[in-house]
Amino acid sequence: MSTLTLVIGNKTYSSWSLRPWLLLRHLGVEFQEIPVPLHAPDAAAQIARYSPSGRVPVLLDGDRVIWESLAIGEYLADRYPEVWPTEAHRRALARSAASEMHAGFTALREELPFNCRSRRSGVVPSLAAQAEIKRVVALWATCRSTISSEEGPWLFGRFSCTDAMFAPVALRFYTYGVALSEEAEAYIDTIRQDVHVQDWIQAARKETAVIPGEERGESVDAV
Repeated sequence: MSTLTLVIGNKTYSSWSLRPWLLLRHLGVEFQEIPVPLHAPDAAAQIARYSPSGRVPVLLDGDRVIWESLAIGEYLADRYPEVWPTEAHRRALARSAASEMHAGFTALREELPFNCRSRRSGVVPSLAAQAEIKRVVALWATCRSTISSEEGPWLFGRFSCTDAMFAPVALRFYTYGVALSEEAEAYIDTIRQDVHVQDWIQAARKETAVIPGEERGESVDAV
């Protein structure tokens, strides 16, 4: 594979950018980053240079352009089988859970916007968002039910694309102090303690760009 380049948004705010970035880091694949600060005056023009959809993330592999986080994961899976679990049933479940995450949970996203460098209090999710939170926790439990605890702390034992898809959600739950089951809290701790997630958060803390209105209510206790 030629040298890969990943076009991403702000690490503070871009949950979609985190997903393929984290997967690439766990795969141990070398890649370059092109950061585009979201909401900058020329952000749309910068992104349009690389992305046919006008959004990030975008993976560049020579003259190949792959956009959408889940599509990037599938592209990498053609060369790196460890992107998905090896056992057929687990692999099907992993893809189903990742696809559901990619396509749904709009209330959760709108009401708990991603900001990985802050803690926030006083946000009460709507009934719709609460239902989506319960669904996420149920999905995690379903994935974990297919493995033994000795196989590892990730959704299918070892890290997979499904973990990359849910990592930003886990960080959202932590940011907003969402009360969850002990098992779900343990998985969130696995995400937060991951060395690559910590690298992402540390880089986010060094960013100076701020999306208007997004820093309101931010506490000094960073993720």
